[in-house]
Amino acid sequence: MPRVYLGLGSNSGDRLALLRAALERLRRLDAVAMVEASRLYDAEPWESEPGQTADEVPRYLNCVVALETALPAQALLAELQVIEHTLGRTRPPGTPEARRFAPRTLDIDILFYGDEIVSTPDDLHVPHLLLAERAFVLHPLADLAPDLEHPILYRTVRQLLEDMEDDHDVRPGDYPLRWFED
Repeated sequence: MPRVYLGLGSNSGDRLALLRAALERLRRLDAVAMVEASRLYDAEPWESEPGQTADEVPRYLNCVVALETALPAQALLAELQVIEHTLGRTRPPGTPEARRFAPRTLDIDILFYGDEIVSTPDDLHVPHLLLAERAFVLHPLADLAPDLEHPILYRTVRQLLEDMEDDHDVRPGDYPLRWFED
């Protein structure tokens, strides 16, 4: 089964409870075996609505989860979207640009699916198109897989993090390392 890395984030509601609930639902999926979760990171929003300052947008709580699955990438994405919806994620109407700024109870992205490269008309892109530009993704990913090589950029997660120009505030959250265990 391929090793899959998921990016999880929340900036609306009880962020910690939502991330824990997402992990519990991931554990219950058929054909999925949980491997590990990164520490939690408290992150400044990457974008805000026009006219909003960063201080007006709730900060994100982010992590990366490693799992193994027999589900194909498309089927896994469908399961992740069900989890998002079940935990209160709504996708407001409007343009993709407008939806990008909406608060999220939960956002789950497939970052890597083994060493596969996937691009579909329904907007599934693996590796995730922007992961190399986002500190809130690379910091937790480096906790789990610093030597993982990006199959398109041919650079490790560690190298991507060292060369990143993202200056958004991303710092380890004030949570235990094994935040996902009771």
